[in-house]
This record gives sequence, C-alpha cells and structure tokens, in this order.
Amino acid sequence: MSLTEGRVDGTLGGRAGPTTAPTMELSMSVMTRRVLGCGMPLVIEHIEGVRSAAVCWLVPGGSAMDPEERLGRSAMWQELLMRGAGGRDSRQQADAVDRLGIGRSVEVGTYYMRVGATMLGARAAEGLVLLADMVLKPAMLEADVGPARDLALQAIASLKDDPQERAMIAARRRHLPDPVNRSGMGTPEGLMSLTAESLAREWGQTARPGGSILAMAGALDADEIESTLNRLLAGWSGSTTLPPKGPMPPRGYEHEEDDTNQVQIIVCHDAPTELAEDSMLEKVVVSVLSGGMSGRLFSEVREKRGLCYSVSAGYRGDRDYGSVTAYVGTTPERAQESLQVLLGELNRINSPGAADRVTDAEFQRAVAGMKSRLVFSGESTAARASALAADMHVYGRPRSLAEIAQKIDAVTLDQVNAYLARRKLGVLTIQTLGPRALTVPPA
Repeated sequence: MSLTEGRVDGTLGGRAGPTTAPTMELSMSVMTRRVLGCGMPLVIEHIEGVRSAAVCWLVPGGSAMDPEERLGRSAMWQELLMRGAGGRDSRQQADAVDRLGIGRSVEVGTYYMRVGATMLGARAAEGLVLLADMVLKPAMLEADVGPARDLALQAIASLKDDPQERAMIAARRRHLPDPVNRSGMGTPEGLMSLTAESLAREWGQTARPGGSILAMAGALDADEIESTLNRLLAGWSGSTTLPPKGPMPPRGYEHEEDDTNQVQIIVCHDAPTELAEDSMLEKVVVSVLSGGMSGRLFSEVREKRGLCYSVSAGYRGDRDYGSVTAYVGTTPERAQESLQVLLGELNRINSPGAADRVTDAEFQRAVAGMKSRLVFSGESTAARASALAADMHVYGRPRSLAEIAQKIDAVTLDQVNAYLARRKLGVLTIQTLGPRALTVPPA
C-alpha cells in the first residue's frame, strides 16, 4: 500500500536562506514509503548515479528491552544473529553472504536491534532473502551460545583498559532514566542466566513487524523490493511496544578512582528532544562549541591553555529525550583546571553577555560544517538508510536531504542568540575517572 511517493530534487543552488554557507549539490532521489503486508513500514530512497544499495532494519530488541534480571540478552542476540539462520549454520551463512558480496552487521541500540547490510543494488532482492532469515529464522544453536557469551563477557572485561568508555557508561547511567541509560553490554550475572532455549523463544516473542522499521537506499526498484519482502515476510505477525521510561536519576557529581596517569571528565546536561523546534538551534550551538579546531572548547581548553589531549561535545536527541555530552581527557595535574574551564565555557555560551554571544563568524562556520556533514552523509547509501530508519522512529516519516538542508538554512544568528538567552541546562551530571576526585565549582 503506497502512502507517499514523490520525487525529491536535492539540488540546492545559491543562497537558499539567511546563511551564507556555500552552495550545496545533493543527489537526485526518489523517495517511496509503503506498508508491507505484515504491517511493517518500508522506506526506499532510489538514488541516481549509484550502483550500491544499503539496508537498515530496526527490529525491537535493544538493550532497553532486556529484562532486569537478564541484562545482556540483547548483546547475546547481536552475536547469535550472525551465527546461522534459515537452516544454515554459521559457516554456511557466512559463505552465502560472501557469494553475494554483502557486507552485513548487527548492532545493539537502545530500543532496536539494528540489522544492516550493503551490497550491489542488482543483488538487493537476493540479499534480502538472507537478511529475512536472520530476523525470522535465526539458528541460535546451543553450541553457539557459549562462545557468544564468552565474547560478551570479554567485552565487559575490556572496559578495564578503556577508561574513557567506562566513564561515558557511568555518566549515561546516572544522567538518563532507566532503561534508556543502559550500555548494551549487560552484566556477567545477566549473561550467565541466558540459555539457547530462552534466547530463541524470547527473540520470537520480541522481534515482531509491529514496531519494526525497514529502510533502504541506493540503486533500488521499489516495486521489486516490496514484492520480494511481502513474499519473504508472509506469516510474520504481531507487535512489540517500546518500554516506558523510569524516573530521572539524581545526577550530580561522582568520581571513580582509577590508578592511571590520565583523567576522564564527562559533563552531561539536558537538551531539546529531536522533535522539538529548538533542536536545530541546539545543534548549531554544539557546533560552535565543538566544531573542530575553531570550536570554543578546542580553542579555550586545549589551544590557549594546553590543558588536555582531547576535548569535545556532542548532541544526542531522540523523540522523547535529548542531551549534550562534553568530554575532556587530561592529566591528573591539569584535571582540576580542565574541569573549571570546561564548565566555564558551557556556562559562558549558555548565558551570553554582549561579549559572549555567538559571533557571525562562529555561526557561519557552524552552519557550513553542518551542511558539509549533510552532503557527506548523502554520498553513503548506508548512512542514508540509517538516517531514514531513524527518521521513521523519531518523526514517523522520512526526510530528504533537501528538507534538512532547508531547515539549516532557515536558522539565523539572532535566533541562536535568542535561544541561548532562554536555554536551560538542567541538573548537570559530572563524572570523573582518575587517581583523585576533583572539586566541582559552585554553579
């Protein structure tokens, strides 16, 4: 059933809005949105001038779906989906994929298990046969559960040698509500409680078309893809709802002691959801803060004072939550000053006096960087498929590159500074990891 179908001319010529960002040339594409017989939404973007195709299939089963007593179930599914399906064992499945020249992946997300693939567009229908088997008929053999569990346990153990990731996981756990604050790795106790029987049974109960999203981009024939999927997914039924969020955690400051010559500093604060009108303004602000070597954080924390070896900030938005995470990696001797300067810059841009407002030069650099990244994402069919699937989750519809570019063009410097005058950071989460706790300056 065709819901929307139309041509999207992605060419943006000249000055399309209030900014003076450089001219952009985006690929010509045809966007098709349909609902399959099983009830799952399908989005296809045919991109002219490419020969490849990519698939992003979001299936309910991410870390937020793990039962509290079996944390790590999604990590096991991630591994087991790659180990045989449709009557093929792991070796036979790998051989079938290689014969078609398909690159495949499975990744745990917050709400979804992301099944991805890239291939020649001419092989897309054949590739979907193998992907459908992975989702509908995974082997999940007893012989594979032990090795999959060992890999998951090794991933948890490896955090001892990755202090930055350890600090990031701790900050996320303390900043966002359960279950969206989980790392996806699970716990040793949860992993040990899982069996081949329970993993297979619960995958069948969770991986349903209602709640799933399938997006494809590249050299594709929408009618052929729809027909192929309706045949492959016939009989697949049911629906899975995403879990509700729990109460907000207390946040604040916490330190994890670690005998090392590095200190990891994480600061998280609230931000608009992706659906909010202010989300694009927030992205401009974060780009001013952390848009490469011209960003304020790099200039103030690293270049002028030489306080750290790494500093950055990033925005993450979903349909019902948003946050900004700032990071500094430094030495114990410079950690206290690094934290003070980082907090100072976050507060300075958030309560700008006349001297601290975003300048026209900063604004133009931020917008140019955002549009450049948009163009680069359009050159990758895998990136486009992922973006289309994410749009369906957040907005309930796909967005073209031209639509996003026009939204960037509509932003003005005055809007950004007016937004900063009313922007609220909320209660901060500050996480440090190193030999000594730091002193958090008063707000």
